[in-house]
Amino acid sequence: MYSFALLALAAFGPAALAADVPGSRDLARVPRMPDAQIVDYKQTSDLERIYPMGSIRRISGQLRFDGQVDARGNVTSVTYELPPEHTATQAFTAAREALQKQDAELLFWCQARDCGESSLWANQVFGNAKLYGADSGQAYLLLRLAPPADNTLIALYAITRGNRKAYLHVEQFEANAPLGDLLPTSATLLRQLKDTGVLDLPRLAGEPDDAWLRLLSRALNLDTGLRVSIAGPQAEVWRQALIGQGVRAARMETASDDAKGLHLELLR
Repeated sequence: MYSFALLALAAFGPAALAADVPGSRDLARVPRMPDAQIVDYKQTSDLERIYPMGSIRRISGQLRFDGQVDARGNVTSVTYELPPEHTATQAFTAAREALQKQDAELLFWCQARDCGESSLWANQVFGNAKLYGADSGQAYLLLRLAPPADNTLIALYAITRGNRKAYLHVEQFEANAPLGDLLPTSATLLRQLKDTGVLDLPRLAGEPDDAWLRLLSRALNLDTGLRVSIAGPQAEVWRQALIGQGVRAARMETASDDAKGLHLELLR
């Protein structure tokens, strides 16, 4: 009897309880946090998908956000429930860093109440009630993979629920047609610079591009206390162009670096 009881406990121990939903698997580009469990998994073909690029809110019954990516393609979504020893922020950061190491480009990044209402992200954007939690406990990131996979987007959404359970939702979208030019928001560039300490923009190897010049100048002027070093083949040209866009010269200095494109680094 004693041996049978031990076997029963083993059968219903942590390993058994942490089984993934049948048929699910990790996305190749996003590593799983240790002991995380896949609690939802879905694959959909030829779906029209909208990814917000702004804080979401409901006005007169309709969802509103400042920008979006709207395309048709194939979607694979994976929702992880995290073990108690890992927070939603840790899982979100690990996924972001892994994707950035693969040269994925950040398009939109928000955290906490800057994202809007968690209930809207959970139910309207991702269609998964498990993702509803406190507005202060959420984070969302939309990334574009590097060429030749640049018609693929990855969306990350992390949330801590009221019962303290933490989740990371990962969604991979493979567009049926070329996505064309997609530019990040200025606030996202600033958040990336402040959080990671660097902005690495390898595509900007030539002289200043007007659209990127506006984005970078707005980003830097959102926090006028920041100072940065600028490196790259056209570093001084970019510095002068940013001065022309209203960024104070004293806030920027050029650095010798073998960066392939434009590289900004936060000066502490």
